[in-house]
Amino acid sequence: MKILAVGPMTTPEYHEWWARRINDNTPKLNLEDSQSIEEHLRVIPSELEIIRQYFERRNVDLEKKIKQMEAEKTNLILDIDVQKLENEKLKKEKNKAEEELGSLETNYKKMRLSIRTAGLGKTSEQWRAEIREEKDKVDRWEQKCQEMQRRNEVLEKSLSESQREKGELKDRVVVLE
Repeated sequence: MKILAVGPMTTPEYHEWWARRINDNTPKLNLEDSQSIEEHLRVIPSELEIIRQYFERRNVDLEKKIKQMEAEKTNLILDIDVQKLENEKLKKEKNKAEEELGSLETNYKKMRLSIRTAGLGKTSEQWRAEIREEKDKVDRWEQKCQEMQRRNEVLEKSLSESQREKGELKDRVVVLE
């Protein structure tokens, strides 16, 4: 009687061993072979032993994967902590920048108000026009100053002529007296 039923959890090694079985799982006694049946049976792995070895290998592989995953998990937790710290730092910097921006906006508004109040809030074209007007005023004043200097020179000449004539007249009066 041959057993043909194979269990649901079998390995390729087991199938190979199963195919080599002869005479209802009883090996033929070979007189040339000095091994006893017990020793021979010990060499042939049982289905349970094959499955156990398979599960042990699988368990070792899974334990390695679990250790790798735990290491990755630890690294990810550390990365998360680092990211949280960086995020908090960036939030603090953002808040500080927003405060500084608000302060700058306030100062800018105050400065613009001061500029308008002082009359400095003009466009460059307005400044050019004002500079032209001031240059024109300067030119007019220079012309008036030059004219006044000429008049002053004429008056000084006239005065000195008058004083000379007066001196001459005094001399004549003294001579006539």
